[in-house]
Amino acid sequence: MKRIARQRYFLDYTLRSLWRRRWKYAALIGLYSAMVFLIASILFFSDSLRHDAGTVLQDTPEVVVQRMVAGRHALMPVEYASAISRLRGARDIRPRLWGYYYHPASKANYTLMVPPEFAHGDDEIKIGSGVLRTWEAARNNQLFFKTYEGQSLAMTIAETFSGETDLVTADLILMSESAFRRITGIPKGYATDLVGRIRNPNETRTVAAKILERLPDTRPILREEIQRTYDTIFDWRSGYVLVALSGAVLAFFIFAWDKATGLSAEERAEIGILKGVGWETADVLRMKTWEGLVISLSAYSLGIVAAYAHVFLASAPLFEHALKGWAVLYPHYRLSPVVNLNTLAVLFFFTVMPYTLVTLLPTWRAAITDPDTVMRQL
Repeated sequence: MKRIARQRYFLDYTLRSLWRRRWKYAALIGLYSAMVFLIASILFFSDSLRHDAGTVLQDTPEVVVQRMVAGRHALMPVEYASAISRLRGARDIRPRLWGYYYHPASKANYTLMVPPEFAHGDDEIKIGSGVLRTWEAARNNQLFFKTYEGQSLAMTIAETFSGETDLVTADLILMSESAFRRITGIPKGYATDLVGRIRNPNETRTVAAKILERLPDTRPILREEIQRTYDTIFDWRSGYVLVALSGAVLAFFIFAWDKATGLSAEERAEIGILKGVGWETADVLRMKTWEGLVISLSAYSLGIVAAYAHVFLASAPLFEHALKGWAVLYPHYRLSPVVNLNTLAVLFFFTVMPYTLVTLLPTWRAAITDPDTVMRQL
């Protein structure tokens, strides 16, 4: 209990000392918080995108099979589905029809897809909120397409997706198989690719190898590989922004180093007085350690709270486009408030610890100097 009380006295003295020089440290804490805010915002944003992408991919097919011709994705014969279905371990193998439609007026690409079950008519569609927001040729609840033969085709909007699903449905247009083939020109008997599931999740790579052995002109893509691709993309984008901000971060560390290592005459006099009234060198170092912790923890806390509000309440307007991409059609959705403890720990280690430690060296030099010598230099 005496040790705890002793540390509380050190902390109390440190807080009073900081308050006497509050304007000096206000600028340091402000810049410190801004640096933590920028880095934490980027990490929070990428962690949330990674979490949302993983949530979406949990319901996707475990294997996607594409046909390759000359190293490029080609149309898939529908009869390939029956050949794969006969493999042990594969189930629910079905053809999938999907593609992209470029709309010149809005200068955006939209995703066309035929769902397994479409509850509307051949001239009706179900669209995402982003389509309705950006499509330039909508009239009387209709969208006008141009078929692969150059003919105009009017499709009635029967239903729209809710805004909560914008992450995956913002640019999505669902339609019947006949309407899809009229627009894209994909003939009957062919599909875009095949999708299916694996009975035993531990045998996904084995089943993929069997598919490739039976159908050498195909390429099986596993769900875990798609997940790794998303993770790589988000890591690359967050790294890009961090590199762009590296100059500002370096400038802060130079400023922090100058503030932490350059003791003022008033601070040196205070240390000399403390040594003169009986403080030991270890006591002075404890006091300065508390000072560094108070400053760095205050800046860390302010930066984390500001970053949380910026990303999860305001949707990160400062660098939203840099991390989402540069497409014309952006999904409007609120990020899931995901805070990774590992991210907080790494950020703490690289922001709080360096400043706290760097304050000890000049303090130690001043503390080991004879108090009389310090006072005579003033």
